[in-house]
Amino acid sequence: MAVQNPSMHFSVAIVGALIGIVILLFGRKLFWLCVAAVGFAAGVEIAPHLVNEPSPLLALTVALVLGLIGALLALFLQKIAIAVLGFLAGGKLAGAIAAAFFVHYAQYSTFIFLVGGVIGAILLLVLFDWALIVVSSLIGAHLIQSAIVLPASGSTIVFIALTIIGIVIQAASLRRSEV
Repeated sequence: MAVQNPSMHFSVAIVGALIGIVILLFGRKLFWLCVAAVGFAAGVEIAPHLVNEPSPLLALTVALVLGLIGALLALFLQKIAIAVLGFLAGGKLAGAIAAAFFVHYAQYSTFIFLVGGVIGAILLLVLFDWALIVVSSLIGAHLIQSAIVLPASGSTIVFIALTIIGIVIQAASLRRSEV
């Protein structure tokens, strides 16, 4: 059994939190980074499914590779990247909401992810600026909140507060750019 280096696990959380802060505040302007952050977050979640008990270095590597793929998609295939971002973020958020409100959500997790993903993709394509503000604020808040160890109620309060802060800051930025 491999001994995991706590400092490596800490560095994954710090990288996630720093990316979360940037996404929370500038997600609409840095769309490619928002897509990369979703890829990073997905990589952290996917790594344990690829390898049983992955080392923090492997988890970080998978997360960074998926983040890089997301960033390249966003730069070269923007409409596809928008749909992929909406799908992944919508699916992830639908799963998180289902986990918060339903005890037996796990048996329907694939269906919940797909429905949330389709809704997220459609919303992001139709209402791009506002959807990107909301989605990037949610993603940024999730990345930051995931790096902080708090009781469930404190974690929820931090998530909601960060989401509101991100939406307000990015909405003000959008209004200034439209004037």
